Amino acid sequence: MPDSLYSDKYQGLSRQDVAARLISEGYNELPSSKPKGVWQIAMGVIREPMFLLLVACGSLYLILGDIREGMMLLGFVFVVMGIEFYQEKKTEKALDALKDLASPRALVIRGGEIIRIPGREVVVGDIIVLQEGDRVPADARVLSSVNLLADESLLTGEPVPVRKREWKEEDQSFVPGGDDIPVVYSGSMIVQGNGIVSVTATAMQTEIGKIGKALESVKEEPTRLKREMGTLVKRLAIIGITLCILVIAIYTMTRGDLLKGFLAGITLAMAMLPEEFPVVLTIFLALGAWRMSKKNVLTRKPAAVETLGSATVLCTDKTGTLTQNKMTVTRLFNGKGFHTVIPGGDFPDPFHEIIEYGILSSQANPFDPMERAIINTGDQFLVNTEHIHTDWAMEKEYPLSRDLLAMSRVFSNTGSKEKVIAAKGAPEAIFDLCHLNKTTTEVYEKAIAEMASAGLRVLGVARAVLTPGNLPEIQHDFDFEFVGLIGLSDPVRDNVPAAVSECYKAGIRVIMITGDYPVTATNIGREIGILNPELCITGPELQAMTEDELCERIKEVNIFARVVPEQKLKIVNALKRNNEIVAMTGDGVNDAPALKASNIGIAMGEKGTDVAREASSLVLMDDNFASIVGAVKMGRRIFDNLQKALGYIFAIHVPIAGLSLIPVFFADLPLILWPVHIVFLELIIDPACSIIFEAEREERNVMSRPPKEINVPFFGAQKILLSCTQGIGILVISLIVYFSGIWMGYSENAVRTLTFVTLIAGNIAVILSNRSWTNNIFRILITPNRTVKWVVGGAVFFLLLILKVPFLLDLFQFERISVLETGICALAGLFSITWFEVYKLLNNNRQKKLPVNPV
Repeated sequence: MPDSLYSDKYQGLSRQDVAARLISEGYNELPSSKPKGVWQIAMGVIREPMFLLLVACGSLYLILGDIREGMMLLGFVFVVMGIEFYQEKKTEKALDALKDLASPRALVIRGGEIIRIPGREVVVGDIIVLQEGDRVPADARVLSSVNLLADESLLTGEPVPVRKREWKEEDQSFVPGGDDIPVVYSGSMIVQGNGIVSVTATAMQTEIGKIGKALESVKEEPTRLKREMGTLVKRLAIIGITLCILVIAIYTMTRGDLLKGFLAGITLAMAMLPEEFPVVLTIFLALGAWRMSKKNVLTRKPAAVETLGSATVLCTDKTGTLTQNKMTVTRLFNGKGFHTVIPGGDFPDPFHEIIEYGILSSQANPFDPMERAIINTGDQFLVNTEHIHTDWAMEKEYPLSRDLLAMSRVFSNTGSKEKVIAAKGAPEAIFDLCHLNKTTTEVYEKAIAEMASAGLRVLGVARAVLTPGNLPEIQHDFDFEFVGLIGLSDPVRDNVPAAVSECYKAGIRVIMITGDYPVTATNIGREIGILNPELCITGPELQAMTEDELCERIKEVNIFARVVPEQKLKIVNALKRNNEIVAMTGDGVNDAPALKASNIGIAMGEKGTDVAREASSLVLMDDNFASIVGAVKMGRRIFDNLQKALGYIFAIHVPIAGLSLIPVFFADLPLILWPVHIVFLELIIDPACSIIFEAEREERNVMSRPPKEINVPFFGAQKILLSCTQGIGILVISLIVYFSGIWMGYSENAVRTLTFVTLIAGNIAVILSNRSWTNNIFRILITPNRTVKWVVGGAVFFLLLILKVPFLLDLFQFERISVLETGICALAGLFSITWFEVYKLLNNNRQKKLPVNPV
């Protein structure tokens, strides 16, 4: 970052200026898809099969002359619309919150301070600090820059990055495209260098706004789960339509009433229609992503939530993720001896130059924690000495590269005709620049080993001078002299060892990837509890390995040291070849390929570049490893609960469909369910599956079981069978009550009442029992879930209302029954889950006996 950042002219706007401009100009955002209005939601409901069936039933009742029944069913259309509207708005609210979090960020200078804000809050006149990997938030003039290159392909279609220069007084206006234009454009990406720019246009006034390339939400490809659910819904719909036609035909032939046959057929279609599936899936994924954001993990791609539960390997950076990212200079080596840096202690003269040239080779106002630590040391010990050079002017910066892990900065105005060059970087790169002989290198390497064994990150520092003349193209052309080594400490986060341990319990391997020395990496690995910390692969070794060799070695090795970001891709590919499901963290531009290639790319939110964020599936907003583990736990919870909801939908539709279908085949049996009964049941089913199960806590064993196999269907034949068996239990109990009522001489309406009470009780029982597939019903009842009392309480209240109010009794074709009869039917319905409770007990005992699989 240019040293002139310290100049008074870069004070930026005041809070008052920003507030006034936001009011007059609005937010810096392009038009995107607007939230659905009431009319759009209503049109969406009208196209749904359940709506069409309700209208068809209501119309048939009107044709038959049953005005009251027909009007009530048509009235239910508005109730369905109300539920749909509530669900849509709840989902939309969650997605809007995520959209705000996911928007590009901007680093601005306001009131003389550098702050990070959402890109949409940038206003004209803002001073923005741009760094490699940033997405430019608005059109702006370049005030100062160092090696600034931008990718403007979004605007021009040209893939080659263009060079930027600083704005001159005589400059007028420019259009995107070509080198040496002193303007950066909204939507372009900084691919190299850094700079300071002044915003000239925002929102629709930018070049990207003028040409109409609105940043519409990219249409996501259907995820694997959505495709699976779509297939399941189609199959069930085909079965339902077939049975519906069959019922109409049989009813008409056996009872001679075509219109009533249509009503019976539509009743069965409503009973079998799995319209809840897509609604539940949308709500769970949207609210799940919102819940994750509350745990400091932002979901950028819905498929990531699906894949989280299957992750088998978690590859993580060390600095800032496993550690606190609070670097401090702890030890120095000047070629002759060591000095331990103690705040407030002595700082001998022979070590001053190490910090002096360390500061000169750092950005003036850095974001890199190591550079911040070096400057802080200078602030503590070298203020008001000849070693601080705020008046020197930087002429050129030689950036870090893949081939040479060192950077140099050239200064003039040094008080003499000579130019001063300061360099810092990986010790081996500094040794190379200084052309040290083997003997000297060995001495310095022993010092490095001693510092690394204490868990310190080590940097080398060098200096050079240049008489007036042209600057060379590469750093190697300077005559560098070795100055010393800087050892920096970065404590491990307190919650990391416990999080690593939790990963291993959950069957997830943890792999640490770092640029540190192997000794440092091994010590950190041992401290946080990584398995096999003594085994380590270095970057050079990784480079020399074939893919087959790496695939074999990586089965045991969990620590990679001296690795450059580009090598992460090789690690990801090797793990994927071993059939692992890989989650990979990254923050820099060079991490993007590995983030894209991994099954779950996780970008750093605090220190991550926009490039890394855009390539990732998840963004870690606090850069904390424990948050990743929390996301895995939340992902497993979401999918457990989604399976419970889908299991419940299957279970409850079996008795509804059975009770709608079975009496049709026998001409002398009264029909139990008509459309009004199905609608009442749907008013319990919809909130139960989309509210109760979504809010359910995670299972106790959520992080003590192996990951879900990625190729196993989410809701396969075994789970469908288990859920349908629950439904058969309710169906059998309901039919026993039904036939008992007929045998005991009850009237048709009384039999319908007794059977419906049993069905509602069974429905409530299966809701409660499915809240957990591991806990028994008694533990479930004492586990809090606020939504249960509202849904279940509401169902019981309205059922009692129907049984007591004459108008509703007549409407539902019921007959008043005694309290004892109601109680017996309710107990019968509740009894229907007994076998499932026994199954859970036996399954838990079997799971306890299984051996624990090592990671």
